[in-house]
Amino acid sequence: MKRLRYIWLIFAACLVLVLAAMAWISRTAIRLERTELKASRRAAVQEKVRLALWRMDSAMTAMITRESARPYFAYTAFYPVGRAYTRMFAEIKPDEILVPSTLLTYESPSILLHFQFDPSGRLTSPQAPRGNQRDLAETGYLSHERIIAAAERLDRLKAVLKRETLLAILAEADATSAALAAVGPIETARRAGTDRDRFMQQAKLSNAERQARNVAARQAARADSLRVSRSQETAEVSEGALRPVWVGQVLVLARRVRVGGDEYVQGCRLNWPHVRNWLLAGAKDLFPAADLTPAAVGVGADQPCMLAALPVRLLPGEVPSDVPANAWPIALSLLIAWGCILIGAASVALVLRGTIRLSERRGAFVSAVTHELRTPLTTFRLYADMLASGMVTDEKQRTDYLDRLRRESERLSHLVENVLAYARLSGPRSGKVFEMVGLGEIVARSRDRLAARTEQAGMTLVVSADETPMQTRVRVNVSSVEQILLNLVDNACRYAARSDKRRVHLELDRRGRYGLIRIRDHGPGVATAEIKRLFRPFHKPAHEAARSAPGVGLGLALSRQLARDMNGDLRLDKQVKDGACFELLLPAESDL
Repeated sequence: MKRLRYIWLIFAACLVLVLAAMAWISRTAIRLERTELKASRRAAVQEKVRLALWRMDSAMTAMITRESARPYFAYTAFYPVGRAYTRMFAEIKPDEILVPSTLLTYESPSILLHFQFDPSGRLTSPQAPRGNQRDLAETGYLSHERIIAAAERLDRLKAVLKRETLLAILAEADATSAALAAVGPIETARRAGTDRDRFMQQAKLSNAERQARNVAARQAARADSLRVSRSQETAEVSEGALRPVWVGQVLVLARRVRVGGDEYVQGCRLNWPHVRNWLLAGAKDLFPAADLTPAAVGVGADQPCMLAALPVRLLPGEVPSDVPANAWPIALSLLIAWGCILIGAASVALVLRGTIRLSERRGAFVSAVTHELRTPLTTFRLYADMLASGMVTDEKQRTDYLDRLRRESERLSHLVENVLAYARLSGPRSGKVFEMVGLGEIVARSRDRLAARTEQAGMTLVVSADETPMQTRVRVNVSSVEQILLNLVDNACRYAARSDKRRVHLELDRRGRYGLIRIRDHGPGVATAEIKRLFRPFHKPAHEAARSAPGVGLGLALSRQLARDMNGDLRLDKQVKDGACFELLLPAESDL
């Protein structure tokens, strides 16, 4: 018993180790897969952010490039055509021919107003001319209502925009640009890598987006060349870069312009709500819930989600991910692996349980057979010695001894016959001859042998059957049926020998597609606890055999197996309470 406990403890310990290792592997694999999925989703979001920023920057670059290309004198309502790029802000003479600025009638939903600070700090706008220029504008260029509306916008701009404040912001922006221009080779290499990333991203864009980017690049190049040419034509004019800056809640594009020794600040106020909606519309397919928020002064474009063209940060909002959140290929593989391990463990447990049971049955078989052989062998030796030495002189006593030796030999023969038959069933099956025979004929063939066994036990064999069951033909191996009947009658004789009703009943009947043979006795019957293992081979150990009837516990297991080999069955009739009743079912002719 201890050895059996140790075997199961070792199996349980090995199983626990395997399951613990598998649990650790599963936890690690799932954690790594989740990390990989998070990284994939993060990379997908970052890729979308880069694409959205590029779209917005491309759109704003075109606008900023267009505004940067405007000459400095376009920020006055009218200017003398004969003084191009010389002394445009000098006092206009009565005989000079004035040309209207392109900004006088300019309209754009993205730009509310163009403005200019002169060296004295006075704020003007080419869309809101004053004095004689206003009268001239109303004659054929602008309506009175448009001029009044532009003047109101200019007044509102005066309340929030100061020349000194704007100059300080532009000076800070110029300093930031100078610092970026002075970076070392490491930063240059990093930017080169960024350029390569943008080139790879551009390869994924549509033709329309590539064309828009090329147009913006050409506009920027043309504006740069125009500024260079202006600076070459006259040394008195110096136009700075047009920069987007926030002044409070107002977004403006502004630049510093030097004409001679005077410094002007020129630019335009952007319609930020319209610009924001316009930019977000270009990235709505990427980020439906995105928003743009102003960035602090001095925040570089290399910060996360920052536009390069505007001091604005992109807030992606609720980001839809192209990477499925529930894609768990590793989890499925682990589930299959867990299933295989559990099935394997169950299989090993079943094999181990079967092996242990087989070992137990073999031990019980050896113990029972030893007990069954010891008694008749002792009897053989004792009686043989007595007969051989001439100790028994009475003829009747000699006859009794010889009869006892004959019965013991039959008992041993029956035991050996059962063991050999079971060994044949357990090994390779040899072909058996099946024949069509009536139930009455089977009983007739084995009746004498069965009756002799009951008489030997001091009991009577009672055969009862109607004419129809007697004539029922079944397809069986007759010798196997005879061995089954002999085993059942032998069990009845051994277990019911002490009962008051010393009869063994053999009944024939027909049940559906089977012919039925019932063997019944009036002994103590089968205990409820024994029913489950009744047909189990070698289930009776030596001490049980000694306490109850002799035997090795093989007869019923052998009989059931022989019956099933003939497509029949052997069952215990649990309804019978007075003794034990076994039913042998054999396939009848009509069912073949």
